[in-house]
Amino acid sequence: MSELDTISTITAIAGPTGNIGASFYFHPATVAASKEMGLDGFKMYILGRGGVLGDAPASVVSAAFGYFNPAVIAGTWEKAKSIVAPLEAAQAYFDMCGAVGRDAFADIDESVLADYVAAADVVISSASPAGLALFAGIADLRCAEDAAACAIQKAAVLRELRGSAHLCAVLACGLTDAQAHAIKRPGDVAMFGWEEAPATPIDGNERMEAAEAATNVILEPAFAALSDEQAAALIAGTNAMAAALGV
Repeated sequence: MSELDTISTITAIAGPTGNIGASFYFHPATVAASKEMGLDGFKMYILGRGGVLGDAPASVVSAAFGYFNPAVIAGTWEKAKSIVAPLEAAQAYFDMCGAVGRDAFADIDESVLADYVAAADVVISSASPAGLALFAGIADLRCAEDAAACAIQKAAVLRELRGSAHLCAVLACGLTDAQAHAIKRPGDVAMFGWEEAPATPIDGNERMEAAEAATNVILEPAFAALSDEQAAALIAGTNAMAAALGV
């Protein structure tokens, strides 16, 4: 694809993919399955996402996540991994993701989902994992065989791809992860473990815009590997899943 078409594809799926890939995190079915493993929803969220890093120190998990107060990650990570091994939790969480898609996408044409999966695989296999720890880890997990479950799992992988790249871009644009979070989601400062929002630069919004653009630059080589038909399939599948989930 041309550079313009590549960036258009990246931006077209960015928001919906973020919502689709996160839709299973605290879904009632996920919370119920997590409780069966002895974990509440938040512990499974931290251990399930971070578990792709293996039995790593909490500081490593916090570095990969960004945005959260490290103390929140540390306390939750240590408690959760004493109950379930990190890699076991990671695969279980990914399976829970697939289960949500299997239920939500039952009415989507299977060929739309299969074409989405094929296109997503092109992006995933073409992306450099350097510096993108959560993406590298989740991309190694075992996907479901049915198209509906696999499609939402691929969306979760693409979410981690953009999220990991964006964290790098934020830092490159002169913001800390905590500052970026306060600028983008000012109402969620306490939810991420901070007592108060950090001071932000006067040009914080401009720096965030620059970080979004830099994120697209990081992702461009992976998406450039798509043919025009694959790009259209990626967008169509994304839109169909977003509509089915209402996100």
